[in-house]
Amino acid sequence: MKRLTLPVLAFSLLALGFAQAGQTQGSPGDRAQTVEITRNGSQPSTEGSADFFTGSVRINPLFPVHDPSRASGASVTFKPGARTAWHTHPLGQTLIVTAGGGWVQQWGGQVQAIRPGDVVWIPPGVKHWHGATATTAMTHIAIHEQLDGKVVDWLEPVSDEQYRGRS
Repeated sequence: MKRLTLPVLAFSLLALGFAQAGQTQGSPGDRAQTVEITRNGSQPSTEGSADFFTGSVRINPLFPVHDPSRASGASVTFKPGARTAWHTHPLGQTLIVTAGGGWVQQWGGQVQAIRPGDVVWIPPGVKHWHGATATTAMTHIAIHEQLDGKVVDWLEPVSDEQYRGRS
């Protein structure tokens, strides 16, 4: 029994040390640090603006920027044939395809197919578009960071020829 006493005592002191360290983290002026849950359906979805999208697009916000983080995210569903306009992101963008089938294209590159489970990284400042295929809807989670309050720079619409991969 003596051999077990020391490890149990050491574990108890270690646990106490972690608990105390957690209580003293940050400066007295910091806001309270609590776990935050945003319930599914608690944020209204919006229709993608015709200024930035072609076709029917539904945007469901997932999480806003929480300082000091710069990241925010949304789940975006494109009906068949729907797509973004050409655009760039000042700090890049990550897309996680969750349903259906879609396409993504970098300016000057080929249209590439994307499917559920695919993760797409678009580097900062790279002109691109993404959306559903002509016959299949597509949903992806879009994650991006803001720089000086901005997450995207919208450009011109994607032409039908570009969408079909002929330019």
